[in-house]
Amino acid sequence: MSTPSTPGGRQPMGLLMLGAIGVVFGDIGTSPLYTMREVFGEHHGVTLTPANVLGLLSVVFWALIVIVTLKYVTLIMRADNRGEGGILALTALVSGRLGRESRLRWWLTGLGIFGAAMFFGDAMITPAVTILGAIEGIEVITPALKSFVVPIALGILIALFAIQKRGTGSVGALFGPVCAVWFVVLALLGVIQLASNPSVLKALWPGWAVEFVVSHPRIAFLSLGAVVLAVTGTEALYADMGHFGAAPIRRAWLFFVLPALVLNYFGQGALLLADPKAISNPFYLLAPSWALAPLVVLATAAAVIASQATISGAFSIARAAVQMGYCPRIAIRHTSEKTIGQIYVPFINWTLLVAVSLLIVGFQSSSALAGAYGIAVTMSMLIDSILIYFVMRRLWRWPRLVAAAIAVPLVLIDAAFLASNSLKIPDGGWFPLLVGAVVFTMLTTWKRGRKVLMDRLSEDALPLREFIQSIELAPPVRVEGTAVFLTSTPDRVPHALLHNLKHNKVLHERVVFLTVVTKEIPFVAEDERIEIETLGCEFYRMLANYGFKDEPDVPDLLEMANRDGFRFEMMETSFFVSRETLIASVRPRRGPRETKTPARGRRSSSGRSGGYAAIGNAPRICFSALLSIWRMSSADTPYSSASSCSVAGSVSLSQRASMMRRLRASSLPSARLRPSARPASCCLRSRICAGSSSRSVSQAIGV
Repeated sequence: MSTPSTPGGRQPMGLLMLGAIGVVFGDIGTSPLYTMREVFGEHHGVTLTPANVLGLLSVVFWALIVIVTLKYVTLIMRADNRGEGGILALTALVSGRLGRESRLRWWLTGLGIFGAAMFFGDAMITPAVTILGAIEGIEVITPALKSFVVPIALGILIALFAIQKRGTGSVGALFGPVCAVWFVVLALLGVIQLASNPSVLKALWPGWAVEFVVSHPRIAFLSLGAVVLAVTGTEALYADMGHFGAAPIRRAWLFFVLPALVLNYFGQGALLLADPKAISNPFYLLAPSWALAPLVVLATAAAVIASQATISGAFSIARAAVQMGYCPRIAIRHTSEKTIGQIYVPFINWTLLVAVSLLIVGFQSSSALAGAYGIAVTMSMLIDSILIYFVMRRLWRWPRLVAAAIAVPLVLIDAAFLASNSLKIPDGGWFPLLVGAVVFTMLTTWKRGRKVLMDRLSEDALPLREFIQSIELAPPVRVEGTAVFLTSTPDRVPHALLHNLKHNKVLHERVVFLTVVTKEIPFVAEDERIEIETLGCEFYRMLANYGFKDEPDVPDLLEMANRDGFRFEMMETSFFVSRETLIASVRPRRGPRETKTPARGRRSSSGRSGGYAAIGNAPRICFSALLSIWRMSSADTPYSSASSCSVAGSVSLSQRASMMRRLRASSLPSARLRPSARPASCCLRSRICAGSSSRSVSQAIGV
């Protein structure tokens, strides 16, 4: 599904491709800085014979073709969720198609959440290793500058994270031309070496890779931990899809980025065949001596761009986690009027800065960080391969054999990479695992906690229609003026209204339930801003529609309603905002003898209600009973007011649920109670803020 259209129109394809080159491909584009050096490192035991060079070069090339081109660019990028990519978008697609298979859905969702958590570990390591790897080039110029590597890296990082608030679109426009020059230089350096030794092109034939793996299975397995460095950034490529769209990313990869990378890797292979001593730093030794200093500067700029890919990917993952309910609402700033995916998340930005800085100070070099690099990437890639199978089967309706023929080889390849990288755990691979475990625990705990809270709130939730029916049967005292209750659940009675009735014993002559709805478009036209529905007894439901670039403004909203004939006298209007706070409490379990307690007001031995009433067809709730029960619940609760904010006392959820059960039972004399075995873990404290200043509540509804 494409990105929602907006009034601003679409950007030209050329500009989108340039922006994608500057943001999406920075990580994978800087892999030539260290990949070949690590592949032929001494710790793998690979001798620099022509057969080994051609074999490993062929493995690197086909890893780019199979993992990046075929798996991600061709296949997985088709699985977008409203234009958004990333492992959480893929998880949402899968979970939405599994239906009643709760256990399978639970496992796959858990895998997706864990993969997203691991991505944050990768987003911390990538900026550290790429920037260090580039700046270490100054050691090639003169070893005397080695002590300045870490301070320079920290300064560059601070500047990089400081400009994130300008938005990925602006960052892409700034980095796009620089990154385009980087890929051109990569291709030129490779072509120069290929011209002197074109025989290295034989490695394009996959037989060299197969022969190397068969002849040296142990060395090939160990080398996979370094080969994966060539494909790092693929998950960021998918996660950043919402920033620029799938088509610009595909075209930029196929016609620009991939050819440049292949030429450079094969140029390094040609250099190693001619001079095995160049393994000390094959990338920088591709260049002539006079171009070494400019190349270090350009490589440092490219490393900064590489960090941008994972940073913007982390923003996208965090936004998806909020939308799916796995993360509390955090500040998310939209930085483009044309693309909904271009965002800036301050909390994630500054958290990553602190973590990356600590990694640089702790590991000191890119070689030391290479031990921690790769395990998060390979684990995310393996989870993507598993999830895409269910997308092919459930969403795209592909035949089982076709889906299996595609997914099984991908899973086996990713499993081999993960097994090889697992050997890095003692040398630093523990770090992304630790970060992933912590983030996974936080995400799942929040999700579970919200579910428990919603279950508890639903026990005493009062439907709005039933409440209005009770008003018709036994109307309370109505006072002049208008009350506006801001609520996120337009079909339920806000707790602020119930507390107001409980303490003030009156109701305004006109009551408006205001709900703000954010659309997935940047702006909403004024004639589509307000939807007003009459509910009866002078109750109204008002929906305020805003785009993601609109700023909710209550005074303007009410002025717009005035022009439409729905009058508001601001000096006679009060605004109510409720907020729930969790408080630890204990809810005793019910014994077997309490299951048949009569419904009419009888209490169990624990002092709490023994269950909940079975609701019949069309129950009638008596409003006078409502007031009396609320008065009985906490007659000694203190009530105080300060300026425009009144604070109601604390009422536990179990007490409130008990009151609502007795209320419903009072209108159903023949109702019997059923037991509830759900344990309580919290109670509710509602804070009601009422005032006549609509400007003061604009921020409340905009959060």
